[in-house]
Amino acid sequence: MNANVNAAIIPRTDAQQWGTEERWDFAESGLGDCEDYALLKRSWLTSGGLPRQALRLTVVTDPDGNGHAVLMVLTDRGDLILDNMTDEIRPDRETAYNFIKREAATPSGWEYLKQPDRRIAAR
Repeated sequence: MNANVNAAIIPRTDAQQWGTEERWDFAESGLGDCEDYALLKRSWLTSGGLPRQALRLTVVTDPDGNGHAVLMVLTDRGDLILDNMTDEIRPDRETAYNFIKREAATPSGWEYLKQPDRRIAAR
């Protein structure tokens, strides 16, 4: 599923597509940026029966300090990251990201994450 969504959307920044710095959308045009991939993945997974509260949009920074959005799947075996930068689904500890914040359990909130120890070198 991660690879299918990654292949279904052509990468375009919001500035290129909409003329605005940030717009979270479902990439209905077939074009989108990182959060558009994450939104579509969350939608597909909830349609497939996964509980919505286990699927959290997450804001990270990459090793160069660039902002990025991924989908975090909370499991009893650790959190998994679905990312448009790779088709591989990875445990959060096996990414090179610094986790900034993710959707909270409440529908309209965010929780801040301060876990620099979760960051390792990319493979």
